[in-house]
Amino acid sequence: MEKTIHQGRNIKRFREMLGIKQEGLALELGDDWNQRKISLLEQKEVVEPELLEQVAKVLKVPVEAIRNFDEEAAIVNIQNNYEGSNSGSGTIGNNLNYHYCTFNPLEKIMELFERLLASEKEKVELLKQLLEKVK
Repeated sequence: MEKTIHQGRNIKRFREMLGIKQEGLALELGDDWNQRKISLLEQKEVVEPELLEQVAKVLKVPVEAIRNFDEEAAIVNIQNNYEGSNSGSGTIGNNLNYHYCTFNPLEKIMELFERLLASEKEKVELLKQLLEKVK
């Protein structure tokens, strides 16, 4: 049985990883958006391609990341690929249908973290400049 990727849930996951609130995403998407619409968007299993591209651009993540990210597959991948593991070990049964990402989820998480860190550094720098102007 083919597992369907829930795109709305993936939008929510990436938004949360980036520390963006629903209101913040709505603000970035434009005047037609509000927190309630973001909540409804995150409940949709499939998001319209144009909207998905717009959201990905705002979140600064590849559209493919939202389209293809499967948390269950990422966990299986991490559990089966940590140093010292072998294919016969672990608590997940061998009867699972494995779904593989077309990208390395850990690399994407690190990219997102690095972007978030750079953004926070920019904010700190701007606050320092504002404080200097006030003095």
